[in-house]
Amino acid sequence: MAFETHLPTQPQTTSEDARIPRAHEDSGRPRGFEAPASEGPPSADTLRVRLASQGFPKSYRLLRRSEFRLVYDQGQRRSASLATVFARPNALPHSRLGITAPARLGNAVLRNRLKRRLREVFRLNREKLPGGWDILVNPRAAVGTIPFKTLNRELLRLFPTQPPVAPAKEIR
Repeated sequence: MAFETHLPTQPQTTSEDARIPRAHEDSGRPRGFEAPASEGPPSADTLRVRLASQGFPKSYRLLRRSEFRLVYDQGQRRSASLATVFARPNALPHSRLGITAPARLGNAVLRNRLKRRLREVFRLNREKLPGGWDILVNPRAAVGTIPFKTLNRELLRLFPTQPPVAPAKEIR
């Protein structure tokens, strides 16, 4: 048969790798090589540590359907051209945010962009907002197109500005 080849049955006696000739192999880094300290921006690991304190943990989010329902049913409503905001007092020392972005706003990419922008407004202003509120935002499509500065200013006008008033206790 013409396609048969004759291969040696004995292993090669040299210690070189037969697949990569020495002239073309990668020598890698020189021995004792250490990368110099970078002068550019910090690494991703450094940023993760720094941003951990500025994150958006689950304790600051409305997560369950029942929490959303309570805010819709018992909350105060404020509307503007960018969004409708519902706010309901909670018994926590901090405020929590929930966002509802229905499919009529656009595809998933657009809805996720809207939610990221709204979360960022809340995250950046979390310390300025009074604690003790569950805030639910229903964005409109304009949230994705306006400049972030304008979004920040207009949305802060809709958020609660005063801490919730504790209900008066009855005297018997």
